[in-house]
Amino acid sequence: MPTCSLKLHVSNRSTAFTGSAVAALKQHAARRMAGGAVLLGLLGLAAMLSVALGARNVGWAEITAALSGQVDTMGDAAVASRLPRTLLAMLAGAALGVSGGVMQGLTRNPLADPGLLGVNAGAALAVVIGIAWFGIAETQRYIWTAIAGAAVAACAVYAIASLGRGGATPLRLALAGAAITAALSSLTTAVVLPRGDIGGLVQSWMVGGVGGATYDQLLPVLPFLAAGFIISLLAARKLNMLALGDDTAAGLGEKVAVARAMSAVGAVLLCGPITAVCGPIGFVGLVVPHACRLLAGSDYRWLLPFSALGGAVLLTFSDVAGRMVAHPAELDVGIVTAFVGAPVFIWIVRNRKVGSL
Repeated sequence: MPTCSLKLHVSNRSTAFTGSAVAALKQHAARRMAGGAVLLGLLGLAAMLSVALGARNVGWAEITAALSGQVDTMGDAAVASRLPRTLLAMLAGAALGVSGGVMQGLTRNPLADPGLLGVNAGAALAVVIGIAWFGIAETQRYIWTAIAGAAVAACAVYAIASLGRGGATPLRLALAGAAITAALSSLTTAVVLPRGDIGGLVQSWMVGGVGGATYDQLLPVLPFLAAGFIISLLAARKLNMLALGDDTAAGLGEKVAVARAMSAVGAVLLCGPITAVCGPIGFVGLVVPHACRLLAGSDYRWLLPFSALGGAVLLTFSDVAGRMVAHPAELDVGIVTAFVGAPVFIWIVRNRKVGSL
């Protein structure tokens, strides 16, 4: 009789535990669906505002007529010039958001970001050297040069952080990234200063922006971004394994070196082309994954798609804000994201353990 009572008690507790687990899963799923719907709605609103607002505001009727090709007016010209800009802002934000999430998972470092780990600085230096010393002028060559620079910088940061006992810990990666970023930024300045003929162009590009975007700039980027998104999403499960620690991941059968290499390739393919076209834009990859964790949780299979949406929303709204704050002039989007990201960076440093994610 006592044995039967014990079995019944254990069975009831097991049933209650299973029920609470199912309820938690349903709650997470509902939160993800609601969060995804909100992000999609915000992205649609940001896109409409980006097309409508600027030096000359355009009404919804003019936008509809321009998109359908029914009119040939100043409004039509404004819409035509803003469409590639809006698309580039959305793509750049999505790419930077995903790459930031990948880097945070790859390094298990909440401070990881393309700008903070030297990737943007490496891409920028490579492009500047290509312009100043080799006279490159085509978007396609900018992209390949930026990818090479981003890859070299990422390898340098990881190699420096791996020196000594303990290997590439999150804190060492952050310190190595800061050092490499400072060094590469100084080299970029040294390359530009003697060249007065390209100084103004390079300095405006170094701020980071999407103004003046054209389809000729946008189209060459698409294959690289598509490859970067696909590789990063395929690496999501591997990032979940790496989050458990290298030893645990290896014990579960994961090839840690392959997982790291695959994730790094995806991040570089997303950062390099965007830096080539837009210039180095900071803090998007830092802020967005942290915000999206509130909606998607820590599962990278959900976090990376949410980071793509969140990055697109943030960068598009930042571009719109830059146009409105200094109207009829504009603030480059890199300045706006710095205003948003710097306080968040300080908050993360003050309130989170740097060594954990």
